[in-house]
Amino acid sequence: MSPARLAEVNQWRKSSAYDKRERLALELSERMTYTRRQVTGAFFARLRAEFSEEELVELAAAIALENFRSKFNPVFAIESGESCDLPWVQQAAQQAAARLH
Repeated sequence: MSPARLAEVNQWRKSSAYDKRERLALELSERMTYTRRQVTGAFFARLRAEFSEEELVELAAAIALENFRSKFNPVFAIESGESCDLPWVQQAAQQAAARLH
């Protein structure tokens, strides 16, 4: 994403930098992130009109992962773009990854 587009992310509803699908994705991220917002049936119908089922699953999973990170990382003082340098966390992550492969 260009720095100019990124600079407008806080005004995504009014910005011409984002197309219809991007606006829906940003709205979904807000609805999934903020407690009092919901993914209503009407909103989900709007999503289904623009995204395939596979795209919706991938989009929701990516948003959920970022929400998870925003809650998990501060516990271990992990800053954005950094890896966790706590040896026991690294070991647990490696063991979990090994089980998946």
